[in-house]
Amino acid sequence: MSLSDPIGDMIARVKNAQARNHKKVALPSSNFKTKIADILKSEGFIKDFKIDAEDKKPTLSLELKYHSGNPVISAFERVSKPGRRIFSSAESLPKVNNGLGIAIISTPKGVMTDIDARKQRVGGEIICKVF
Repeated sequence: MSLSDPIGDMIARVKNAQARNHKKVALPSSNFKTKIADILKSEGFIKDFKIDAEDKKPTLSLELKYHSGNPVISAFERVSKPGRRIFSSAESLPKVNNGLGIAIISTPKGVMTDIDARKQRVGGEIICKVF
């Protein structure tokens, strides 16, 4: 089965797992999803992630993080979709939740947070917002 929006599927799986208070969520792996998981880990939204490449198809396993019973990720939403791509210059990158959240940006210099993109003065496609 091929997905038309694999990043949207990743976001939906994380939201659904957090709604049921699961500790882990498994999803099909890709390099792009791994980079997003790395950003989520470095920003403190998830505990850890690992790639299980035992079968033909590798699986990305995210270990979700909770604080006093509530999920750390309160909102996780897709911005740029396959049907409507949203691009932004470095100067007009959005501040998510007045700086309390992050936007994940796909730039020519790689996948990074909106804060890093502003520092490097590079714009790109706004993938999703997390707060």
